[in-house]
Amino acid sequence: MSDNTFKFLLISRVSRSISLIYVSLSIPLYLSLLGLSPITIGLIVFGVVGFYASLSLGLGMLGDRIGYKKSLIIGDVLPLIGTALLVIVTNVKLIIPLLIITGIGGGASGGLRGMWSPGISALIASNWRDEKERVKRLGLISSAASAASIIGSLLISIKQFLPFSSSEDYRFIFGISSLLLFVSVISLLFVEEVQRPKKTTKIMKKSSFNYILRVIASNTVTGAGIGLAIPLLPLWFKIAYHANDFEIGLVFTLSYALTSIGSFLATRIKFDTLKIASITRVLNGVLLIGIAFSPWFYLASALYALRGLNAGIGAPNRTAINVRGISEEDYGTATSLQGISTRIAQLSSGLSGYLLEAWIPLPELTGGILQAVGGYIYYKLLKEKRKTTSS
Repeated sequence: MSDNTFKFLLISRVSRSISLIYVSLSIPLYLSLLGLSPITIGLIVFGVVGFYASLSLGLGMLGDRIGYKKSLIIGDVLPLIGTALLVIVTNVKLIIPLLIITGIGGGASGGLRGMWSPGISALIASNWRDEKERVKRLGLISSAASAASIIGSLLISIKQFLPFSSSEDYRFIFGISSLLLFVSVISLLFVEEVQRPKKTTKIMKKSSFNYILRVIASNTVTGAGIGLAIPLLPLWFKIAYHANDFEIGLVFTLSYALTSIGSFLATRIKFDTLKIASITRVLNGVLLIGIAFSPWFYLASALYALRGLNAGIGAPNRTAINVRGISEEDYGTATSLQGISTRIAQLSSGLSGYLLEAWIPLPELTGGILQAVGGYIYYKLLKEKRKTTSS
C-alpha cells in the first residue's frame, strides 16, 4: 500500500478531528446558552448517539460491499451538510436535529473521537494486514488526530474573543468546521483501497460473529460508562466548578495533547497487546472516579488530562485486538457491530443529565465504575478466546 494513501488518510482524519471535536464540545455549551436544561441536553445527546449507531451499522455493511473508502466519504458528507447549515440556522427547533446529524462522532468528547467513523478500522485492517503494522498505523493516525483535536478545543477557548454575539461566535466556528470537513472529503477521494475477498455471506461468517460477541460484551459495559460520564463533561465542569468556556477549552486542549503523545507511545511500547488494551481501559474508569470526587477544578483537569494519555496508549492496541479474530471479508460489518454496541450503550447519556441534577459527582462516579469493569471483562473474555483458538 502506497505512502500517499496513508498521507491522505492522515489529512482526512486531522481535518475531521478539528471539526468534530469542536462540535462535540460545543453541543452541551451551545444548547445551554440557548436556554435548555441539563436533562434536555442529555436527551439530545441521546439522539446524537442513537443516530450515529444506526448510521454506523448501515455504513459498515455497505462498506463490505462497495468499499470502505466510500463509506468513509458518506460518513463525512452528513456532518459537512450539518455544520454548513448550522452557520445560518437560528431556530432552536432546527438546530437540535442539525446537531444530531453533525455530532455523528458519537457525542463523546475524547481526543480520539474525531478520527473514528464507519469504515476507518476496516480500511486500516484491510490495507495493512500485519497486526504490529496495524498498531503502528493506528497509533500514528490516532496521535495526529488527537493532536489536531487541540485546535478543536482551542476554538472553544478563543470563541469569547470573537467580535460577535455569543450565539454568533458558535455559528462562525461552525462555518470553519464545515470547511475542514470539506477538506476531509476531498482527501478521502485520493485514498487507495486494496482488493478484498468477495463477500460470501449476507451478513458475516459464524467465526467472525462468535469473536465479536466477546468484544461486544465488554463494549456494552464500557460504552454505558462513557455515555454517563463523557458527553456532558464540558457542562459538568461548568456546573461543578463554575468554569468558563475558556477554562473548559484549555482542559480538553491539555487532554488532547497527552492523547496524541499516548498514541505515539503506543507505536513504541513492546508489550502484550491485549494486556495494554485491557489495563488502559480499566485505568480510564479509575481516573473518572477520581474526577468525580476532586474538590478542585485543577485536580480534576489534571486527572482528565492523564486519562487522555492513557486512552491514547490503549486505543490503537484495542482496535488491533478487535479485528484479530475476524475474517477479512467481514471487517466492515464486524467493526461496525462492535462500534454500534458501544454507541447503543452510550445511550445512557440520556440519563446523564438526570444524574447531574441528582448529585453532581454521580455521572463521573457511575461512568468510571462501569468503564473499569468493562476493561476487566474485555481481558477475561478475549483471553479465553485466544486460548480456544490456539488449542
